[in-house]
Amino acid sequence: MLEAIIWGLVQGLTEFLPVSSSGHLRLVPDLFGMEAPDLATSAVLHLGTLVAVVAFFRADIGWIARGLDRAPAARRVFISLAVATVPAAIAGATLTRAVERFQESATAVGAALLVTGSVLLASYFIPHRTGRIEEVGPRDAFGIGLFQALALLPGISRSGMVITAGMMRGLSATEAARFGFLMAVPVTLGAGVREAMALSVTAISAPQLVAGTAVAALSGYWAISLLTSILARKGLWPFALYCGVAGTIALLRL
Repeated sequence: MLEAIIWGLVQGLTEFLPVSSSGHLRLVPDLFGMEAPDLATSAVLHLGTLVAVVAFFRADIGWIARGLDRAPAARRVFISLAVATVPAAIAGATLTRAVERFQESATAVGAALLVTGSVLLASYFIPHRTGRIEEVGPRDAFGIGLFQALALLPGISRSGMVITAGMMRGLSATEAARFGFLMAVPVTLGAGVREAMALSVTAISAPQLVAGTAVAALSGYWAISLLTSILARKGLWPFALYCGVAGTIALLRL
């Protein structure tokens, strides 16, 4: 039970904060001598983070769903989100083995965290813009999606890449995060379904997994709120510092 709760906390916090959830799920077991979460745990924890993002952005999701047939702005956002998921979907279908080999090396994951930290730090120098997600066109969405595809590598933060790419494309930091979190709905759902395909019903109904899912959902909701607040006041540099420290520790200790 305790391990499921710990993994729920790790998944919920790192899925949305720009510090790489896959990187932490790879490195935390080595650093603290724990067993890595199995497929059952991982699949259900993805469900928890999906609940978190849907709950936090329920108004946006409802607006898009209701406006598909009558609101041009909602339809535009829907199309942009769909286009943005294409690069990651293609990369995920073709590079699975390469990603698995990458994940086997703690050194590679640590180095990837340093890359994430560098990208987040670079975002500090992007001129401040005020664009909103309703203004994102298919071309910009595809560019943001290319950055998201990089996050298939453990240690590369999906939210960090998407927010930075969105800022480069003229979005404000908070709007880039909003776009990225809405993008997370199909991505998180797909990851959970892919892992759940190998599971039995009894495997995912264990009480400890239910507890882990609840923790992932609650901590994920809090992480989204925290990131939104920090972005508005400080930008991404605090997370750049964290990734730099975490990546260095991984390189030195593992």
